[in-house]
Amino acid sequence: MITAIVGANWGDEGKGKITDVEAAKSDIVVRFQGGYNAGHTIVNHYGKFALHQLPSGVFHSHITNVIGNGVALNPEKFLSELNGLTERGVPKPKMIVSNRAQILMPYHVLMDTCEEARLSSHSFGSTKSGIAPFYSDKFAKIGFQISELFGEEAYLREKIEHVLALKNVYLEHLYHQPKLEAEDVYKKLMEYRDILAPYVADTFEFFYDAVKSGKNILLEGQLGALKDPDFGIYPMVTSSNTLASYGAVSTGIPPYEIKNIFAVVKAYSSAVGAGEFVSEIFGEEADELRRKGGDGGEFGATTGRPRRMGWLDLVASRYGCRAQGATSVALTVLDALGYLDEIPVCVAYELDGKQISYFPPTVDLKRCKPVLKVLPGWKCDIRGIKKFEDLPQNAKQYVEFVEKEIGIPINIVSNGPARDDIIYR
Repeated sequence: MITAIVGANWGDEGKGKITDVEAAKSDIVVRFQGGYNAGHTIVNHYGKFALHQLPSGVFHSHITNVIGNGVALNPEKFLSELNGLTERGVPKPKMIVSNRAQILMPYHVLMDTCEEARLSSHSFGSTKSGIAPFYSDKFAKIGFQISELFGEEAYLREKIEHVLALKNVYLEHLYHQPKLEAEDVYKKLMEYRDILAPYVADTFEFFYDAVKSGKNILLEGQLGALKDPDFGIYPMVTSSNTLASYGAVSTGIPPYEIKNIFAVVKAYSSAVGAGEFVSEIFGEEADELRRKGGDGGEFGATTGRPRRMGWLDLVASRYGCRAQGATSVALTVLDALGYLDEIPVCVAYELDGKQISYFPPTVDLKRCKPVLKVLPGWKCDIRGIKKFEDLPQNAKQYVEFVEKEIGIPINIVSNGPARDDIIYR
């Protein structure tokens, strides 16, 4: 069985916990896109962790963890994360890195930072992790694939000269930064080669054999459908494809082998970064939900920035689940709503005076206003409840209403941050 766990919204839905729980049933867990610009928060008996590049299977000794070729790999951050696990008592995980993955370079971070500063008030709200410049280079065919670090020195040096001829034009004349030196870049790539050498493998062959032998494989996505560059709130999106279908591209697994797709939906909405957010709330109302939400508050796992807050947007969630091809839904952080007497939910949009139930492209989304329905709250702490039927009536009704509106079964309800704060339906 091959399963994908992906976000239905803007990211920050709680995918890390769901992946951590589901990983116990898996032989292989794969990060198939994105970089260290977002984090998956996991709470287990080792403590609380924010994983940025490592797959969420690293806490299970029986799992082989794979970084797929769709990932923007920062080798220094990769090594730091691995060492950080063992320093906190986690056994060193089994880890493989695709030899077709590409390297996120220090100049990608520099150029991301400079571009956000240049755009000023029109910036994308980037985490300044170098993600957009990385993927730009990948598709412009001037990125460095890991396999190239182990090839001929003359080839690599020639490629560096070609890349720097382009990069230095931007750095010197647009961003007014010092030029890059070819020897410095070569030395940095050799550092990265040494860091990655113990982990690099031909993951295409690895996955071919794994599928053929019937291994349970879990594909772990970063961010959510609304941050996808094709189907999200373009241009305020990420630069890698966040949909489950991209898991086949990043691994070489046939797309028809992905049988089970969990779309993770938060019981309310949150987002980090700029972009359209129809159900967003502000002021004290947002501050209170931010304080109550997540695990100790709604703040970005990578940036620490306060997340933008909103009520559950069923229009966006339904669209996100469909874009992901979801076969089931995991509804997370239901416990955070226990303080509310009444819970608003966005059930439709008003666009130019007309009510719509579909999710439009950004140019129209900018003019949309939320149509809210108010549901009764349950006014109690639901952490520790293990059976759906033991939830307060209004909590059960909330889940059932969401399920009906999205049109996909909610098979998992998360009612707390810990691994065992989970209800199966």
